[in-house]
Amino acid sequence: MKKVSFCGISGSGMSALAQILALSGVEVQGSDRNFDLGRDEANKKALESVGIRIVPQDGSAITEDLDFVCASTAVEDSIADVRAAKEKNVPIKTRPELLAEVFHSYKYGIAVGGTSGKTTTTAMIGYILDKASKKPCMINGGLLKDYEKQAGISNIIYNKGDICVAEADESNGSIDLYNPSVAVINNISADHKSLEELVELFQALANRTKKQVIINDDYELCRKIKAQNLRTFSLKNLHADFYASGIKALPNGTAYEFCGRRFTLKLIGAFNVANALAAIAACVEFGVDRFTAAEILQDFSGTKRRLEVIGVKNGITVIDDFAHNPDKVKASISALRQYSGRLIVMFQPHGFGPMRSLGKEIMAEFVQGLNAEDILLMPEIFFVGGTVTKDISSADLITNARTLGKHNAYFYPTKDEVKAFILRNAREGDRVVIMGARDNSLTDMCLNILNELQ
Repeated sequence: MKKVSFCGISGSGMSALAQILALSGVEVQGSDRNFDLGRDEANKKALESVGIRIVPQDGSAITEDLDFVCASTAVEDSIADVRAAKEKNVPIKTRPELLAEVFHSYKYGIAVGGTSGKTTTTAMIGYILDKASKKPCMINGGLLKDYEKQAGISNIIYNKGDICVAEADESNGSIDLYNPSVAVINNISADHKSLEELVELFQALANRTKKQVIINDDYELCRKIKAQNLRTFSLKNLHADFYASGIKALPNGTAYEFCGRRFTLKLIGAFNVANALAAIAACVEFGVDRFTAAEILQDFSGTKRRLEVIGVKNGITVIDDFAHNPDKVKASISALRQYSGRLIVMFQPHGFGPMRSLGKEIMAEFVQGLNAEDILLMPEIFFVGGTVTKDISSADLITNARTLGKHNAYFYPTKDEVKAFILRNAREGDRVVIMGARDNSLTDMCLNILNELQ
């Protein structure tokens, strides 16, 4: 592999792979429609800082000397780079295919699966192994706060060792591409596929796992997974291999008891204690002492957009969060409810198909988790282009929430209108939460709200 072009390089999954190849000596170039529109400038500069050449997404940079073009699954065949690759017979690989290829180039692979918590757990495992001098390569879908000072985009840890840690995504079926040494299955709950399909996918992953399968014993569907070498973690079952109790919310984190000792995390929410147990269990398989792993995690700062506090102004806290499916929404609201103050939540859904199948479940979680005084706001469903049936609206979801009893729920067509509502109504003690996935502008929205609060 000598020269590769990425189409859709600004995305978190694509940028991580592009950087791994560039750091390993491959000549890398890439295009992105956001760059052509003058967006995501920080990502563009970060990629250029590790030697990646940014090119227009007009097909002009697709030349016959490329080994292949890696195209994001979010990119249509009508995109100029993809058309040019087909016309010039340049091979095309999807991001999942390339990720699996990189993953299997290492002696040992840790695949982190589950419908929630993959990004944080993957980051925790990479962080522990890195601090324990195990020299991992970690490829993540989120930005790592502890590695923000390194060159490039902070969604990777790159060492020339023999362990690769990566998220195994079940939503697009790419989980089938992995044959790991260790598999982590954080949870199984409603997301992009039916529960029956998810159990089959994760069981197949367990069947292909060479060394150890680690499951969350607190999920009934996880307990259906069978494996010869199985370890469990739990917040409920004291007989699990890795068990935590005494979980207590701290002003800026969470405390818990593990094997008779008290530890803390800088992250809020019991679900993050479960993520920590999963990470500790995985690292134990590679010779890290369980207490050493827990101690290392006390300094772990987390990933961007996972209940990330952007700032506080005039007593109003602005929080950025990636939650986008029922389980993630439930976990985030549950964690936020452990602290005082009214919640003003903007949830921007993405994908018309996912909202047709999961929209009512997501609304049910908001209705159950939010208090009467809390406010739920929704702009229109986020759409990046392509051919899709637009037969559902955020307005329909808000109507559903109101039907379920959440009367402080409002639809506004645009994020600008939502922002204006927040600026008019936020008061001291409130927590403003901007929630949603896929849209890189949501963090900028948080920053703008923080700057404009009166």
